[in-house]
Amino acid sequence: MSPLVFSLVGLTVFITHALEAITGFGCTVLALPFVTALVGVKTGVPILATLAWILALYIVITKWRFINFKEFAIILLFVGLGLPFGILAFKNLDSRLLKKILAVFITFSAAWQVYRRFKRPNRVNPNCPAAPEAAMSKRFWGRLPYYLLLILGGMVHGAFASGGPLVVLYASKTLTDKGSFRATLCLLWTTLNTILLMNYLRSGVFTAPIISGTAGMLPFLVAGIIVGEKIHYKVDGELFGKLIFLVLLATGLFMLFF
Repeated sequence: MSPLVFSLVGLTVFITHALEAITGFGCTVLALPFVTALVGVKTGVPILATLAWILALYIVITKWRFINFKEFAIILLFVGLGLPFGILAFKNLDSRLLKKILAVFITFSAAWQVYRRFKRPNRVNPNCPAAPEAAMSKRFWGRLPYYLLLILGGMVHGAFASGGPLVVLYASKTLTDKGSFRATLCLLWTTLNTILLMNYLRSGVFTAPIISGTAGMLPFLVAGIIVGEKIHYKVDGELFGKLIFLVLLATGLFMLFF
């Protein structure tokens, strides 16, 4: 990795992981287009997966009191149901077309939520990422469409390792505190990425260049965590809700055009 490439990858890691330290999601899917363009897919993906795992594990260990274990179990259950179907069913389909369809859905969903928060702020609960009129029913049948969204998220994650945005759409309506939202999602990413990294270890993905590249990015990761943590505690619930869907909108656009 040349000094210029190293610096560009490091800057990308710093910015995207600071964003995830603030919101609890988004670092991998936002960094992926830039990092893989600089170092290639086979090098970039394992490095980013490892860094994302370290960041999520840090949040889980230091903020475990904020984890909503009930909602985590629900999310993990339905995402887990979709995961094997994604691995099997999407294997022989046109993955690029499916990713574009997913990106369009995420972009429009996030754009609508951003519009509501900037144009109709009086209709949004300042302490909750989701608007009160969109609060989820406590009954199973009222929640069923969102459970199906989680299953779809599991399928997409199994196929493309990018089902997080669909999980965020569910979590924004059930995790009503910014600390709980971040910590619970990070527990999910820790769980899923542990499985992914174990698979990498078994298949010999972690070569010497990848290990050294990951180690070289650790200072940028730490800097991103420090900055992100400071910002997380300074933003109020209303701004946090805006940040969630702005990052989600950026995620959809990145998936659409890269």
